Amino acid sequence: MRHVLITGGAGFIGSNFVRYLLGIEPDIQVFNLDALTYAGSLENLTELPGPQRHTFVTGDICDRTLVEDLIRKNRIDTIIHFAAETHVDRSIVDPEPFVRTNVLGTYTLLEAARQVWISEKLNHLNKVHFHHISTDEVFGSLGPEEPAFSESTPYAPNSPYAATKAASDHLVRVYSHTYGLPATITNCSNNYGPYQFPEKLIPLMILNAVDGKPLPVYGDGRQMRDWLFVEDHCEAIWHVIRHGNQGETYNIGGNNQLTNLTVIETICDVLDEFFPNSPYIPHKSLIQFVADRPGHDRRYAMDITKIQRELGWQPRQSLESGLLKTVEWYLSHSDWVETIRDQSDIQRWMKQNYEQRGGQV
Repeated sequence: MRHVLITGGAGFIGSNFVRYLLGIEPDIQVFNLDALTYAGSLENLTELPGPQRHTFVTGDICDRTLVEDLIRKNRIDTIIHFAAETHVDRSIVDPEPFVRTNVLGTYTLLEAARQVWISEKLNHLNKVHFHHISTDEVFGSLGPEEPAFSESTPYAPNSPYAATKAASDHLVRVYSHTYGLPATITNCSNNYGPYQFPEKLIPLMILNAVDGKPLPVYGDGRQMRDWLFVEDHCEAIWHVIRHGNQGETYNIGGNNQLTNLTVIETICDVLDEFFPNSPYIPHKSLIQFVADRPGHDRRYAMDITKIQRELGWQPRQSLESGLLKTVEWYLSHSDWVETIRDQSDIQRWMKQNYEQRGGQV
């Protein structure tokens, strides 16, 4: 049985990956380390498949003693590192938590893995693996006609969030190259799907529209993103861990490059069909343009040729099918939504963030 340590496994992508992994791999024991900050919740880990193979640990990835003990005592052979501060708007307001978690936290995990796997030789190096989840935002912004980001695109981060993720990527590469730590990195595009924290674009628009609240759109709404359904992302990560080459980086994208405004309008169209008698039809009438955020990247696009060619992975969901699944999930999980709202500071944050841009939520 493989023993896998997943960091940030109570967050959006991490909890989806925990659910995915337990569902497809009956011979894996998962140890889930999460600090349960505002974006992580045990509500994301209810009704797991194979719950007897899942052990949750509340803790900080910056706690070197805790991390080393977890790796050593549970004979961890695979570390999958999701834990991160991820919200660009929050990083602009206060970069410090991003530097601490994304940079120092990644360093702490790498040092702990080096100590236990290399210095203490707890496992043979050909049987251990450190996988780091990163973002397309490390590459900066693309012009309208520029080619999509590839694995060789130079880093040019434009927000505190992106800068700290770039730093963490570099650290993982260094530990692989200098110390021989078996490691891989994936840089993903914008994720969406079940269990996403409601301050993010897609769940925010779904929930606001259902409640008849304004749908705040930054600037002209024509920022373009590559949208990746979270379950496709989970499958791609596991492909890389099982079949990817050590020391390599793989881009993961959804092949769905649309403007934010188009995504929001598509959500509105879906809700019009779900609620033909809603007093808010057409839901597009709720769209409200607000002042753009500082340094807002205009366009991201991911070239996923490498992972397609080398590992045979490609996304299963189109944006239309993925959005339909996502809308259905949020509409059928109102208890989850209310619990998350009650547990977090989301209402205060949304009021602070959007009212300063001349909008309402």
